[in-house]
Amino acid sequence: MLPAQLAALRAARLMVLAVPAALLGGAYLSQYGFGLYPCEMCWWQRYPHFAALALALFGFALPARRWPVALAALAIAASGLVGLFHAGVEYHWWQGFTACTSAVQAGGDPLAAIMDAPMVRCDQAQWTLFGISLAGYNFLISGAGALLAGLLLARSNKVEPHVHALG
Repeated sequence: MLPAQLAALRAARLMVLAVPAALLGGAYLSQYGFGLYPCEMCWWQRYPHFAALALALFGFALPARRWPVALAALAIAASGLVGLFHAGVEYHWWQGFTACTSAVQAGGDPLAAIMDAPMVRCDQAQWTLFGISLAGYNFLISGAGALLAGLLLARSNKVEPHVHALG
Protein backbone atom coordinates (compact mmCIF):
# COMPACT_ATOMS: atom_id res chain seq x y z
CA MET A 1 0.00 0.00 0.00
CA LEU A 2 1.29 3.46 -0.86
CA PRO A 3 1.91 6.06 1.88
CA ALA A 4 -1.05 8.17 0.72
CA GLN A 5 -3.32 5.12 0.86
CA LEU A 6 -2.10 4.23 4.34
CA ALA A 7 -2.66 7.79 5.53
CA ALA A 8 -6.21 7.79 4.16
CA LEU A 9 -6.99 4.43 5.81
CA ARG A 10 -5.52 5.65 9.11
CA ALA A 11 -7.62 8.85 8.91
CA ALA A 12 -10.78 6.81 8.17
CA ARG A 13 -10.01 4.54 11.12
CA LEU A 14 -9.62 7.55 13.41
CA MET A 15 -12.83 9.10 12.04
CA VAL A 16 -14.96 6.03 12.79
CA LEU A 17 -13.54 5.95 16.31
CA ALA A 18 -13.80 9.67 17.07
CA VAL A 19 -17.33 10.36 15.77
CA PRO A 20 -19.25 7.78 17.84
CA ALA A 21 -17.01 8.36 20.87
CA ALA A 22 -17.68 12.11 20.76
CA LEU A 23 -21.42 11.71 20.16
CA LEU A 24 -21.85 9.09 22.88
CA GLY A 25 -19.74 11.22 25.23
CA GLY A 26 -22.00 14.19 24.50
CA ALA A 27 -25.12 12.09 25.01
CA TYR A 28 -23.95 10.81 28.39
CA LEU A 29 -22.76 14.27 29.44
CA SER A 30 -26.16 15.74 28.61
CA GLN A 31 -27.90 12.88 30.42
CA TYR A 32 -25.86 12.72 33.61
CA GLY A 33 -24.48 16.25 33.68
CA PHE A 34 -27.52 18.24 32.59
CA GLY A 35 -30.48 15.95 33.30
CA LEU A 36 -31.58 15.44 29.69
CA TYR A 37 -32.99 11.94 29.96
CA PRO A 38 -33.07 9.94 26.72
CA CYS A 39 -36.33 8.86 25.17
CA GLU A 40 -36.69 5.53 23.39
CA MET A 41 -35.58 6.94 20.02
CA CYS A 42 -32.56 8.56 21.68
CA TRP A 43 -31.50 5.07 22.74
CA TRP A 44 -32.04 3.80 19.20
CA GLN A 45 -29.46 6.35 18.03
CA ARG A 46 -26.91 5.15 20.59
CA TYR A 47 -26.95 1.46 19.65
CA PRO A 48 -25.31 1.88 16.19
CA HIS A 49 -22.67 4.11 17.77
CA PHE A 50 -21.83 1.33 20.26
CA ALA A 51 -21.43 -1.04 17.31
CA ALA A 52 -19.33 1.51 15.43
CA LEU A 53 -16.98 1.86 18.40
CA ALA A 54 -16.50 -1.91 18.60
CA LEU A 55 -15.89 -2.13 14.86
CA ALA A 56 -13.48 0.81 14.96
CA LEU A 57 -11.46 -0.88 17.69
CA PHE A 58 -11.50 -4.06 15.65
CA GLY A 59 -10.20 -1.99 12.73
CA PHE A 60 -7.24 -0.93 14.85
CA ALA A 61 -6.56 -4.61 15.66
CA LEU A 62 -6.52 -5.38 11.91
CA PRO A 63 -4.78 -2.27 10.54
CA ALA A 64 -4.49 -3.48 6.95
CA ARG A 65 -8.20 -4.34 6.63
CA ARG A 66 -10.81 -1.89 5.38
CA TRP A 67 -13.98 -3.86 6.14
CA PRO A 68 -14.19 -3.08 9.90
CA VAL A 69 -13.84 0.62 9.08
CA ALA A 70 -16.47 0.37 6.33
CA LEU A 71 -18.91 -1.41 8.66
CA ALA A 72 -18.27 1.19 11.38
CA ALA A 73 -19.00 3.96 8.87
CA LEU A 74 -22.27 2.21 7.94
CA ALA A 75 -23.22 1.95 11.62
CA ILE A 76 -22.54 5.68 12.07
CA ALA A 77 -24.69 6.40 9.02
CA ALA A 78 -27.47 4.21 10.48
CA SER A 79 -27.41 6.24 13.70
CA GLY A 80 -27.61 9.42 11.65
CA LEU A 81 -30.66 8.12 9.80
CA VAL A 82 -32.36 7.26 13.08
CA GLY A 83 -31.47 10.79 14.22
CA LEU A 84 -33.11 12.20 11.08
CA PHE A 85 -36.25 10.19 11.77
CA HIS A 86 -36.27 11.29 15.42
CA ALA A 87 -35.73 14.95 14.46
CA GLY A 88 -38.65 14.66 12.04
CA VAL A 89 -40.83 13.37 14.87
CA GLU A 90 -39.68 16.24 17.11
CA TYR A 91 -40.43 18.84 14.41
CA HIS A 92 -43.80 17.12 13.74
CA TRP A 93 -42.93 16.43 10.09
CA TRP A 94 -44.22 12.90 10.64
CA GLN A 95 -45.49 10.79 13.50
CA GLY A 96 -43.28 8.39 15.43
CA PHE A 97 -44.25 4.93 16.52
CA THR A 98 -43.05 4.94 20.12
CA ALA A 99 -44.70 5.74 23.39
CA CYS A 100 -43.37 8.19 25.92
CA THR A 101 -40.68 6.79 28.17
CA SER A 102 -39.57 7.57 31.66
CA ALA A 103 -36.24 7.40 33.46
CA VAL A 104 -36.81 5.37 36.60
CA GLN A 105 -34.03 5.61 39.18
CA ALA A 106 -33.08 2.37 40.94
CA GLY A 107 -33.18 1.99 44.70
CA GLY A 108 -35.66 2.92 47.39
CA ASP A 109 -39.40 2.51 46.97
CA PRO A 110 -40.10 1.16 43.44
CA LEU A 111 -43.58 2.72 43.23
CA ALA A 112 -42.28 6.12 44.33
CA ALA A 113 -39.44 5.84 41.83
CA ILE A 114 -41.91 5.17 39.01
CA MET A 115 -44.23 7.98 40.08
CA ASP A 116 -41.40 10.50 40.47
CA ALA A 117 -39.61 9.61 37.23
CA PRO A 118 -39.62 12.37 34.58
CA MET A 119 -41.72 11.64 31.50
CA VAL A 120 -39.62 11.92 28.35
CA ARG A 121 -41.52 12.45 25.11
CA CYS A 122 -40.01 11.44 21.78
CA ASP A 123 -41.93 14.15 19.95
CA GLN A 124 -40.59 17.09 21.96
CA ALA A 125 -36.99 18.24 21.77
CA GLN A 126 -35.57 18.70 25.25
CA TRP A 127 -32.81 21.00 24.00
CA THR A 128 -32.08 22.92 20.82
CA LEU A 129 -29.31 25.15 19.51
CA PHE A 130 -30.07 27.34 16.48
CA GLY A 131 -33.37 25.47 16.16
CA ILE A 132 -31.67 22.09 15.80
CA SER A 133 -32.32 19.35 18.35
CA LEU A 134 -29.82 16.80 19.64
CA ALA A 135 -31.31 14.26 17.23
CA GLY A 136 -30.79 16.75 14.40
CA TYR A 137 -27.17 17.28 15.41
CA ASN A 138 -26.68 13.52 15.54
CA PHE A 139 -27.96 13.34 11.95
CA LEU A 140 -25.66 16.15 10.79
CA ILE A 141 -22.53 14.97 12.58
CA SER A 142 -23.06 11.26 11.93
CA GLY A 143 -23.91 11.86 8.30
CA ALA A 144 -20.84 14.02 7.74
CA GLY A 145 -18.60 11.60 9.65
CA ALA A 146 -19.84 8.56 7.76
CA LEU A 147 -19.50 10.36 4.43
CA LEU A 148 -15.98 11.54 5.21
CA ALA A 149 -14.96 8.06 6.40
CA GLY A 150 -16.36 6.59 3.18
CA LEU A 151 -14.44 9.10 1.06
CA LEU A 152 -11.24 8.35 2.97
CA LEU A 153 -11.79 4.62 2.49
CA ALA A 154 -12.29 5.16 -1.23
CA ARG A 155 -9.06 7.15 -1.34
CA SER A 156 -7.23 4.40 0.53
CA ASN A 157 -8.33 1.92 -2.15
CA LYS A 158 -7.41 4.11 -5.10
CA VAL A 159 -4.57 2.82 -7.22
CA GLU A 160 -2.11 5.53 -8.18
CA PRO A 161 -1.04 5.52 -11.84
CA HIS A 162 2.63 4.78 -12.40
CA VAL A 163 4.70 7.40 -14.16
CA HIS A 164 7.33 5.95 -16.45
CA ALA A 165 10.35 7.98 -17.41
CA LEU A 166 11.14 8.05 -21.10
CA GLY A 167 14.58 7.58 -22.41
